[in-house]
Amino acid sequence: MQYPNFDGTGVALVTPFKKDDNVDFRALSDVIEHVINNKVEYLVALGTTGETPVLTEDEQISVLKHIIDVNKGRIPVVAGLGGNNTSALLEKIARWDLSGVDAILTASPHYNKPSQKGIHAHFMAVAEASPLPIIIYNVPSRTGSNMLAATTLALACESEKFVGVKEASGDMNQIMTIAAKKPGHFKLISGDDALSLPMISLGGAGVISVIGNAFPRQFSEMVRLALDNKWKDARRIHFSLLEIIDQLFVEGSPSGIKAALNILNICENHVRLPLAPISRSTYMKLSDLIKSIPI
Repeated sequence: MQYPNFDGTGVALVTPFKKDDNVDFRALSDVIEHVINNKVEYLVALGTTGETPVLTEDEQISVLKHIIDVNKGRIPVVAGLGGNNTSALLEKIARWDLSGVDAILTASPHYNKPSQKGIHAHFMAVAEASPLPIIIYNVPSRTGSNMLAATTLALACESEKFVGVKEASGDMNQIMTIAAKKPGHFKLISGDDALSLPMISLGGAGVISVIGNAFPRQFSEMVRLALDNKWKDARRIHFSLLEIIDQLFVEGSPSGIKAALNILNICENHVRLPLAPISRSTYMKLSDLIKSIPI
């Protein structure tokens, strides 16, 4: 089966909120147009950056539909669908209308801390249920358990439904093992903006990015340059954005990227509890860094 190409930069879209805590669909449209017009390769809806855990299911469906409607088929759309109750996730996949979605991004189950055998069985059940290709997401800092390279590689080899892994373990030995042994159809995708360049140098296909919400043109150009082996130019952009990337995560994400988008006049600086806005001092430091970057 022919699947979309997920090389390059995908952006894990924020979900803007109004001051009354409702979803700001007009601002969401602005974010979508901002990243598409600045040449990212695909959109990722309903990820952690989109504050999906604090959206009701009706809001999740509405946000996804809005992204699909605004995109109008211009670039691929990946939808985040995950959970730590496998049977509930399978039911959700069956129930949702996924028209206009090109792939599913689904994280290793959080909180339960399953064994590698449990993680493998969970993903194989998702592959059986999903009508779409799947990007596995390994993010142990959020899930509480790491999916080992051997588990990722076993999944990649057992089903071509798995088209890639968003790797955010930060473990370069693990990342290198996946890069060295993965099958040809399977993409190694960075889940850390700061590690995108070194991961591409090891054979990675690109990144699902947070900073891409704010600086899609610069960051996606860096990724394309690296994929074209133009390392000097790619490093120049990488280092120009590195301090901003670090600052975005000082007080947690997506609080940092929401502040950056507010500084750029793209959306309001509102997050839902239990998240909180970044401090005034961090906001001012981020503002100073952003003003140094040509828009």
